[in-house]
Amino acid sequence: MTPTQPSTPPPPSSKAPQEWKPANLWLLMFALVALFWMRDLWVTSTQVQPIPYSEFLQHLKEGRLESIAVGSQFIEGKLKAPATDGRTRIVTTRVAPELARDLAAYDVRFEGVVENTLLRDLLSWVVPALLLLAVWHLMGRRMAGPGGLGGLLSVGKSRAKLHSETDVKVSFDDVAGVDEAKAELRESVDFLKNPKAYGRLGAHMPKGVLLVGPPGTGKTLLARAMAGEAGVPFFSITGSEFVEMFVGVGAARVRDLFEQARAAAPCIIFIDELDALGRARGIGPLSGGHDEKEQTLNQLLAEMDGFDVSAGVVILAATNRPEILDPALLRAGRFDRQVLVDRPDRKGRADVLRVHLKKVTLGADIDVDAVAALTPGFAGADLANLVNEAALLATRRGAEAVAMADFTAAIERIVAGLERHQRVLGDKERRTVAVHEMGHALVAMTLPGTDPVHKISIIPRGIGALGYTMQRPSEDRYLASRSELRNRLAVLLGGRAAEALVLDEVSTGAADDLVKASDIAHDMVARYGMSPEVGQVVYERVQPRFLDLPEGAGLERGLSEDTARRIDAAVRALVDEAFARATAILTERRALLDEGAAKLLAQETLSEADLLPLAAAAQRMGVADGPGV
Repeated sequence: MTPTQPSTPPPPSSKAPQEWKPANLWLLMFALVALFWMRDLWVTSTQVQPIPYSEFLQHLKEGRLESIAVGSQFIEGKLKAPATDGRTRIVTTRVAPELARDLAAYDVRFEGVVENTLLRDLLSWVVPALLLLAVWHLMGRRMAGPGGLGGLLSVGKSRAKLHSETDVKVSFDDVAGVDEAKAELRESVDFLKNPKAYGRLGAHMPKGVLLVGPPGTGKTLLARAMAGEAGVPFFSITGSEFVEMFVGVGAARVRDLFEQARAAAPCIIFIDELDALGRARGIGPLSGGHDEKEQTLNQLLAEMDGFDVSAGVVILAATNRPEILDPALLRAGRFDRQVLVDRPDRKGRADVLRVHLKKVTLGADIDVDAVAALTPGFAGADLANLVNEAALLATRRGAEAVAMADFTAAIERIVAGLERHQRVLGDKERRTVAVHEMGHALVAMTLPGTDPVHKISIIPRGIGALGYTMQRPSEDRYLASRSELRNRLAVLLGGRAAEALVLDEVSTGAADDLVKASDIAHDMVARYGMSPEVGQVVYERVQPRFLDLPEGAGLERGLSEDTARRIDAAVRALVDEAFARATAILTERRALLDEGAAKLLAQETLSEADLLPLAAAAQRMGVADGPGV
């Protein structure tokens, strides 16, 4: 037997006495009022007897009343002797004295009736109260919005849009032309699906993945596709949504976003336009440690340092301005991996087109590779717009399917602008434009290594283009030799040379050509070291620039006057040499120039098939070089 423990008295209760709350006092007061009210009802029902007014008058005449209390609607009397039921008081409803005097002459029983105004009194109180509550509710809802008091009280809440794993319908099959970027993101998808397998050798996934690329290349689409492939919740927010006019709001939203993400892990956080939030600190003259954007950025850096990568939270961000991001964002341990989402090459453009063409009814003559060849430099968004424009053109002309001609017209509309048939040129101007464009085309047909001429037109397009010569590159190029750049200069100046040769004067139509030729020649001299007179020295360095700015933006120049003079002389020598080459080529082919200009004047537009005889004849004559080669 186990020994019994001596019984000990239970310890005194450790609960503190309950505090007297104001609600208890109000409850006690309500109970007392109800008690007095019920007592009054009971006394009235047992001691007071309601009677008709005529009986009250009878009691009054016979002297049975000891005292009378007259009210606005009721008269209460006290009997000298109790009634048979023991009641000592009576009450009756008043009747107007004149009417009571008239009715007393007749042997009739009469009494006063109090008009029931309960509904009217109730409505007089309830309706205004309901209107007040409705107005208060409406004001409350408005104040709860982003700009009201409710929005003021909830500004610290994250505005990220949460898409559940079933909401995201995009997969990697819907993304084309960026195979390298997809391969990089597939590893993160595998980590989200099976995080334990990646940690078996001690490795861990990058905390953040930064998608870098020009606008329209599909960075946001890649992020959504990654969430769709992983089948996890997807938090989407832009960098500008963190920052408000109130100090501390951005940091609070960052904290709230990461708290939501930890609760929903595994998940993906996607911050679009990161440059709006992560701009380098201390760049502007008014920047300081108390700047709201800097506080928000500091909080983002702290959160990215603090969360555990094994929790299954992957941070994606996208930007097209990586050069202005704060270096602290890009260091190891934060955005460990940067994935370039560049404009697609020719094969990538064909893949992107095939994705978008699935929703379009196509004609039999569609050649996807030919369309891809006509669109160098197009991003994914540009190609989607191209397919839509071609479908609209086919619909406008009442066709049953989209033809190749619709894609050609759509490319011309995007690149050169809309045709302006209302801009009517005079005969002299039309001939000048025809000679100018045919000069470009003939020089391009003659020189080796230039892009083939696809189409020539003298129909005005866009804002200032009176005509254009469309060249189709045969392949994507990433390098250019000195001879190729010299040929490009000659093609650009072919229009001005044709005007000078045929018309004996030049026009303002070559303004854009001269700008482009000057830029190419200047880069050859100052950046590429392709001028013997100046030497192989770089005189202008390209500063970090935005991805979507043209080549040569952001140059830094610090030259002596003598060096600048020699650079200017070398640039002019290259341009003069190109003009001389173009003039020599066109002088030798003067008959072809006149024939082509006349044909262009007659038809206004010459296609690649129309230009084949001219191209064959131009190439049979060989290549003429100007001086200085």
